[in-house]
Amino acid sequence: PLVEVNCAAIPSELIESELFGHEKGSFTSAVAQRKGKFEMAEGGTLFLDEIGDMSQSAQAKVLRALQESKITRVGGDKEIKVNVRVVAATNKDLKSEIEKGNFREDLYHRLNVIPIHVPSLNERLDDIPLLAKHFLNQICTEGNMPVKSISNEAIKELQKRNWTGNIREFRNVIERLVILGGKEISEKDVKQFA
Repeated sequence: PLVEVNCAAIPSELIESELFGHEKGSFTSAVAQRKGKFEMAEGGTLFLDEIGDMSQSAQAKVLRALQESKITRVGGDKEIKVNVRVVAATNKDLKSEIEKGNFREDLYHRLNVIPIHVPSLNERLDDIPLLAKHFLNQICTEGNMPVKSISNEAIKELQKRNWTGNIREFRNVIERLVILGGKEISEKDVKQFA
């Protein structure tokens, strides 16, 4: 299985329970035993998105899990063997975070086996036509509506934008254009709604 965890979306006090699970009664809302994402990903891949936002204590436990292939649930004392491939992503400069004391250097080296740098959308403006069509299809299909088209002029206008929020921002703009734009998204729609 592929199991995804957005480390930025989970409060720091809950991330360890999310990753490693917990025993019944280990904290106030722990009314039952629960498996964590490491156990759920057994034999597969655990994707830790925005790992740069993870707390220091959770980083230490992730490092231990990677080194020893074992975890311990929150509130538990039994070690559980895990066989998981970990893939991590972040929008932060982890070397800078290490220097600031916000990210463990040993975890960085453990994870940094095959680094893949994905250039920002501003560096890949030629991808905008394909991404626009992809997101138009996806958003219209999810919304059970006819797939809208987009004019070449609208694409050119999108290529002029500064995409500081990268793909997430771009997808949100396309969704806004689907909702507020015409049957064919025009340059005027982009100027007005993007």
